[in-house]
Amino acid sequence: MAKLSAELQRYFLAVDELPATEAAIAAAPVNRVTLAEILELAGERTFGFLFVLLALPSALPVPAPGYSVPFGIVMLLLAVQLIAGAEQPWFPKNWRQRGFDRKTVKGFITKGIPWLQRIETVSRPRLTPVCTSRLGRIVIGTAIALMSISMMVPIPGTNTLPAIGIFVTGFGLLDDDGAISLAGLVLCAMGGTLTFLILRFGYEAVKQGIEFVRNTVF
Repeated sequence: MAKLSAELQRYFLAVDELPATEAAIAAAPVNRVTLAEILELAGERTFGFLFVLLALPSALPVPAPGYSVPFGIVMLLLAVQLIAGAEQPWFPKNWRQRGFDRKTVKGFITKGIPWLQRIETVSRPRLTPVCTSRLGRIVIGTAIALMSISMMVPIPGTNTLPAIGIFVTGFGLLDDDGAISLAGLVLCAMGGTLTFLILRFGYEAVKQGIEFVRNTVF
């Protein structure tokens, strides 16, 4: 099975390498990317693939306005299904036809490919029960559900770290790499803690606390 970065490059970026006439023909009818297309691309790796792809825009160190809430809702639905023991995700028909601007998606994919390739160099099937056992999938689903809710909170600082946690956890799920998923769960715990502190004490107070710790330690 091809690596995720290769699949995404082939599907979203290869058209740019076609001759001008062919590229125009290929791109003309598809200026939107639908959830149905993504599901078809995911194949049997659906849950892990979707978590990685949907978390990517908010996990990248670039602005992703308008994506954290709708993608957070989709990932929350996926997480609930993972907890319930579903083998394949279910979406309402109208969700499957929901489209996103292809150019914007390609921009996120282009920026995310180097990060994917770095993880792929160390990813391999190991500690597989973390990703394949019923208990493991319940734990992963619960963590991703909580992080998805955090991504939807309209407060600065509550999007990026939870999204990174989902991204890494989902990547482990994608390759049945329990070690990577465990690392992702640690990031999810950190993201959850940060979100709680921001909700409890406010963004500026937490920011000042982090700066104080950083200056004291370093």
